[in-house]
Amino acid sequence: MYNMGRKGIHYLQKLNAANVPAALIENGQNRVIDASLTLIRERAKLKGELVRALGGAKASSSLLGVPLGHNSSFLQGPAFAPPRIREAIWCGSTNATTEVGKELNDPRVLTDVGDVPVQEIRDCGVDDDRLMNIISESVKIVMEEDPLRPLVLGGDHSISFPVVRAVSEKLGGPVDILHLDAHPDIYHAFEGNKYSHASSFARIMEGGYARRLLQKISLSYLYPMILELGESSYLILTISDTPTCVKVGIRSITSEGREQGKRFGVEQYEMRTFSRDRQVLENLKLGDGVKGVYISLDVDCLDPAFAPGVSHIEPGGLSFRDVLNILHNLQADVVGADVVEFNPQRDTVDGMTAMVAAKLVRELTAMISK
Repeated sequence: MYNMGRKGIHYLQKLNAANVPAALIENGQNRVIDASLTLIRERAKLKGELVRALGGAKASSSLLGVPLGHNSSFLQGPAFAPPRIREAIWCGSTNATTEVGKELNDPRVLTDVGDVPVQEIRDCGVDDDRLMNIISESVKIVMEEDPLRPLVLGGDHSISFPVVRAVSEKLGGPVDILHLDAHPDIYHAFEGNKYSHASSFARIMEGGYARRLLQKISLSYLYPMILELGESSYLILTISDTPTCVKVGIRSITSEGREQGKRFGVEQYEMRTFSRDRQVLENLKLGDGVKGVYISLDVDCLDPAFAPGVSHIEPGGLSFRDVLNILHNLQADVVGADVVEFNPQRDTVDGMTAMVAAKLVRELTAMISK
């Protein structure tokens, strides 16, 4: 898998060694990129026209796959996840109705514009700076077809940076983020890689794509809000009425992760205090004063008993129903979402984690569509 991930770089090195003119290489890269974006554009246009013709949809979820795995610090299997998630969504073992009653086979609820051809683009020697721009552009193309909103299938967690950047830039301002994960993914440049899947939220916060949290206030000052939300012994918010980036399910965090969280003013809810924080997390209201709410859902937020098919197995996580309770009770205008870090190469024989990822996608679809 590692060799496959490095294929594009090796191919470019061979071209350079053969003294192929740089202009010729760039020309070829541009053609591949243009063709890739054209395919997504035409598919998005077709799906957007269909949804508008049917009428009645203010927002409609549209799947976009980003099969990228080379920014993972351990295993690169998440690159194979998008087709497996799609297969599980439509496998027929369950019906096409979400828990809140929305029908996935209605195009006004869910469409699919296909995948960004990540490996084909990298095979041309395109570096990560350009690749991240291509992912952002792909998301913007989807959003241009009102009322489509992006529901992105990863891929490792590095994809969240270009996706959130695109959503923020397209909407014209920052968003609030609900991030469910076993890890904070906010390290400055994990193992020297600024695009590491463990550094995606550092890039998001540095770019101002999420509203920054500036100051924490005391528990006594928050007491009226605690009564409104439900009793809880501890709550950290900013001086803003609503937090910017809420991280839930964390149980593997280093001192750098904590310091980076403080630097950016991020709320970090760890699993060791989940029973104490449950009332708050199941009554979240996000998005006031910003362009909407983005949900980033790393499958390893779940305890491996529910989702063993992940690269970084961290015992002691959320139950599947814990996650759904947080999502179903969230008060927010969800403008985009991703489901990342499912690794089919580590899934059980019966594809349990694929079904878990598919269920998460189904319920996120219902949250986005209206």
